[in-house]
Amino acid sequence: MTPHRLSPADARRVAVRAQLLDGSRPAELLDLVRRLTLLQIDPTAAVAPNADLVAWSRLGSSYSRAELVAALEDRKLIELRAFVRPGEDLALYRAEMALRPSGGRSWREWVRANDACRRDILDRLGSAGPLPSRDLPDTCEVPWKSTGWTNNRNVTQLLECMVILGEVAVAGRRGNDRLWDLAERVYPDEPAVPVEEARRRRDERRLRALGIARARTTQFPVEPADVGEAGEPAVVEGVKGEWRVDPSLLDGPFTGRAALLSPFDRLVHDRKRAVELFGFDYQLEMYKPVAKRRWGYFALPILYGDRLVGKLDATADRKAGVLRVDAIHQDVPFTDDMAAEIDREIEDLARWLRLSR
Repeated sequence: MTPHRLSPADARRVAVRAQLLDGSRPAELLDLVRRLTLLQIDPTAAVAPNADLVAWSRLGSSYSRAELVAALEDRKLIELRAFVRPGEDLALYRAEMALRPSGGRSWREWVRANDACRRDILDRLGSAGPLPSRDLPDTCEVPWKSTGWTNNRNVTQLLECMVILGEVAVAGRRGNDRLWDLAERVYPDEPAVPVEEARRRRDERRLRALGIARARTTQFPVEPADVGEAGEPAVVEGVKGEWRVDPSLLDGPFTGRAALLSPFDRLVHDRKRAVELFGFDYQLEMYKPVAKRRWGYFALPILYGDRLVGKLDATADRKAGVLRVDAIHQDVPFTDDMAAEIDREIEDLARWLRLSR
């Protein structure tokens, strides 16, 4: 097939339209998640938790976190490995969970070494679940070794492994604590899609959500940023290499708007893609020393039309009841119209957070 030839503006508009960040705002949370395929869960709430901030960026201040809580309680949405996904999408993961491949020095060997603890967790959840992890005793014989924050967090790490194996699932939350239960009591009782078919369909859905992506690119934990052979080939003027594009997003007029994005937003999550398509240089700086930050602890990328034009350094000071705006970094000079529309989004953010600016 002859590749589609796209201008940089064409490519950006496909990406913005796919992420539901153009002028046609979606109206309903479930439809939003089905289209985006996921909301990433992250506890950082310098402004708001990521899942809520992503939903607000699309739905506006009419969105309430209670909607997300209710959808999770009703199992219309499911939490899987720190992502909220449509309940019906679990069928695309169940066959892979059931494979239980063996061999090699990996976390699977560690799970096998702690099989007694694993079986004890299954017994306790079966009789008394859902339970928080702190109610599950640590009887691991071999501790989990890590150079990161998971070191010696044996039960938590074992539960994460058991999620991958399809044995346990997050059944809900009590505050910030996850409640664990047997997967069979949480996941929809639908036939698993065969592995290869499921991978193909996940690639197609991911491309639909991204609009334009590489067939192969940098690998990310849990959720890939590439799409295999989904869609159709495309080249972008001035950008090396071939892309895959969802052709249904190529036609039609484009109406843009201003939007404030989470640092974890899928429009900017793949930093290499953000540079290639948008010329947007960005890093999340919360882990950097203050003196080395260019934009701020949790700076929000600013979208205007089909361009990423700056970063908003803001913090929700809930104790003081204010949204503090420390800086608006302009990657390009704002026109009066741009500044006014971006300012309205900041006011809407404060209103949604029930804070004064």
